[in-house]
Amino acid sequence: MKLTNRWNRIAYRLWSPVYDGLFDRFFAAPGRRRSMAVLNPQPGERVLLVGVGTGADLPLLPAGVTAVGLDLSPAMLARARAKLPLPERPVTLLQGDAGVLPLGSETFDAALLNLVLSVVPDGAACLRETLRTLKPGGRIVVFDKFTPDGARPGAGRRLINLVTMFFGTDITRRLGDIVAGSPCRIVHDEPSLLRGTYRVVEIRPANSE
Repeated sequence: MKLTNRWNRIAYRLWSPVYDGLFDRFFAAPGRRRSMAVLNPQPGERVLLVGVGTGADLPLLPAGVTAVGLDLSPAMLARARAKLPLPERPVTLLQGDAGVLPLGSETFDAALLNLVLSVVPDGAACLRETLRTLKPGGRIVVFDKFTPDGARPGAGRRLINLVTMFFGTDITRRLGDIVAGSPCRIVHDEPSLLRGTYRVVEIRPANSE
């Protein structure tokens, strides 16, 4: 099975009513908080949230930040809209494909890619498109699960992946494969949940300081 936009729309329509309660509140919340702390958005900055989902990251945005959240799933976006408005944090939500962002180049100061590079059909395309939208000197922070670079996923992980793909996520992707060929560099990489299976990573354009 391969992840496709068509399948992800189905999977995340089913996930949407229970995602916050079953997954985010009891598992992903610490990683989300940490990724936002590493991103450290400042008042006046414009932040892009690719794969905004149910909007779990939106309340973590500090006052004075303007945000655009994009997701493929109308059902997940409906949950995100229910969290708005947020005081002093203007948020625009858009439906769209993370692999072909319907956004202008060099329009965002920072971007958050939480639990999206393992979900979209083409993680490398998602990263390239996000880099395109960054202003010079911008940065991306990723919170997601990855197989260690240089390692082949074990038989157990590949077997489990047959199940997780059905639910809309690939647990065998390697960050190095996604980053390769993109004009960027990793400037921070720290272990997060499940003994480092999940990581929080900061990525900057190759020509940034």
